[in-house]
Amino acid sequence: MGTAPRLLLLHALLLPLGVFGFMPSLDSDFTFTLPAGRKECFFQPMQQGASLEVEYQVLDGAGLDIDFYLESPKGEILVFHQRKSDGVHTVETEDGDYMFCFDNTFSTISEKVIFFELILDNMGEEGQGQGQEDWRKYITGSDMLDMKLEDILESINSVKARLSKSLQIQTMLRAFEARDRNIQESNFNRVNFWSLFNLGVMVVVSAVQVYMLKSLFEDKRKSRT
Repeated sequence: MGTAPRLLLLHALLLPLGVFGFMPSLDSDFTFTLPAGRKECFFQPMQQGASLEVEYQVLDGAGLDIDFYLESPKGEILVFHQRKSDGVHTVETEDGDYMFCFDNTFSTISEKVIFFELILDNMGEEGQGQGQEDWRKYITGSDMLDMKLEDILESINSVKARLSKSLQIQTMLRAFEARDRNIQESNFNRVNFWSLFNLGVMVVVSAVQVYMLKSLFEDKRKSRT
């Protein structure tokens, strides 16, 4: 059984428990809603000598906080944070499945909207290097000098890295924008509520004052006939 079917089978078996699988990729991001009193865990297969970076933000929910931890394939807790609204963590990896979890069990009422992004470095570079070597063997020495293959490859890799970084920055900016918009909408609703409440209090107080002033000037003596 290949890697993809095995991960899909793991996804199908563990879905009721709130555990999901990710296919290996250089950059992945995901936004999900975590109900109150629940915990969600995700698995990412990694290889020896690679790098795993996890960045997360709580976009919406009371307190904008969540518990987060990252576990190695050996079961060691590499990162553990309590009641944080965001975080960035990078680890050097070994062969195996890394698990990271978002825990909202401390909240009994509020659900949380969570965004996270995975950035994988040094994944499959050996195969890429082998492909470059296969390409070079078809090029003669003079062609190599004319084409400046090394300069071309360096430029391509530089452009690729910068485009990937730009995409990551844009993704994070969208996450910041979503969180700020949720905060602004919550503040807007709160301001409207208290404004209406204060307006109601002012109307009641004004009515009471008018009644009290009117009662002061009333002649309560009974007229004799």
